[in-house]
Amino acid sequence: MKWYLAKIVYRIICGDGNHTAQFDEQLRLIEAEDDMHAFQKARIMGDKEEDNFLNDKNKPVHWKFIDVAELHPLDNLIDGVELYSKICEEENVNDYIRSINSRAKYLHERCLQKTFQMN
Repeated sequence: MKWYLAKIVYRIICGDGNHTAQFDEQLRLIEAEDDMHAFQKARIMGDKEEDNFLNDKNKPVHWKFIDVAELHPLDNLIDGVELYSKICEEENVNDYIRSINSRAKYLHERCLQKTFQMN
C-alpha cells in the first residue's frame, strides 16, 4: 500500500446560487494500492461527503462534489516534507501578514490549552 495526497473540490451553493461562486479545495491523505485505486477512493470519498443543510439564515446550502483535481504519490513520509504549496497574490500585504500571525497565535494558544488539559 502507498500513500497519496488528493485534492478534492466541492462547490458551495447557498440558496438559489445567485452569488459569487465558492469552492472548497480539500487535501486528503489516501492509502491505496496504486494511482487508480487512490483516484477512485478519493472520488468515492468526495461523493459520500456531499452535503445539504440549512445555514444560520435558514437558507439551503449544498456542497456539490466536483471531482478530484490533483493526486500526488507520497514516496517518503519524513518529518518536514512539503505536502502542498500555493502561491497567492494579496492586495494588502500588512492585512495578509496580520491574518497569518493571528491564526498562528490562535493555534499556539490551542496547543497550550490541550497540553495543560492533558497534565
